[in-house]
Amino acid sequence: MAKYIVKRILLGALSVFIVATLTFFLMNLVPGGPFVAEKSISKQAQEALAAKYGLDKPLMERYFTYMNDFLHGDMGVSLRQRGRTVNDIIFSKFPVSAKLAGIAVAVALVLGIPLGCVSAYTRGKLPDNVIIVLGTCGIAIPSFITSVILLYGFGVKLHALPTVGLNEWKAYIMPVTALAIYPTAYITRLMRSSLLDVMGQDYMRTAKAKGVSSFKILFKHALRNAILPVITYVGPMLAYLMTGSFVVEKIFTIPGLGREFVSSITNRDYTMIMGTTIILATLVIIANVIVDILYKIIDPRVKLK
Repeated sequence: MAKYIVKRILLGALSVFIVATLTFFLMNLVPGGPFVAEKSISKQAQEALAAKYGLDKPLMERYFTYMNDFLHGDMGVSLRQRGRTVNDIIFSKFPVSAKLAGIAVAVALVLGIPLGCVSAYTRGKLPDNVIIVLGTCGIAIPSFITSVILLYGFGVKLHALPTVGLNEWKAYIMPVTALAIYPTAYITRLMRSSLLDVMGQDYMRTAKAKGVSSFKILFKHALRNAILPVITYVGPMLAYLMTGSFVVEKIFTIPGLGREFVSSITNRDYTMIMGTTIILATLVIIANVIVDILYKIIDPRVKLK
């Protein structure tokens, strides 16, 4: 397993390099620049700012300079948040998004897996039909619609929950709910289909023929094999929620990394775009490696090569 992990780390480093290279050249191919939108300053001042941050140099020179600095742990300074480095911004905002995403993933797993099991166990009956309808609605409704409904209902009308920031535990309820609805619904559907497939296998019919109860077959024998697709989904989902929950963070005014990611794109903050993209790619790669290791732990038949 150690050899496999080292191999995946090397491949992951190559993937991050490719992502960083593509991001750098693609964002520089788009017309305009980070200082063009600042109408209050003259063209000469814009050129002076470009020279200060090295944007007047040839593209390849800027690329090699950035990659060299990145290899030394320096992701540069923000072009729009003057006086702040990208490292400082990311590491100050990342814990906020990580905590929010972690709670949302935990809620999705705690609710989604049991609901999927119940749906499979009661296939074709009323509980199964209700869960399928709720799951379909959870997948179909975007998170920003859910956020607005929660904000208007519980924040504006009922005044039951805080609507801005994360200053107390109650403030987590609405953003976590908005983030967790889609993954909960998806995990429920995924768990149901996977469990129904496993329950149709020969060894499950053998267990039934031996007189093992349906409840024991479902939760002791079938669940371990059926949960593998869920684990596959959870890894990238966690990485996505950490940096991709920008809509929810915007609506609830949460000072997380997602909001910085959106602002960097709209402001053409090249260094922030590079930094957040690299962090997202790294998180996805780490999550996939962890998922592969969990595969081996849960199902010893899986071979890591």
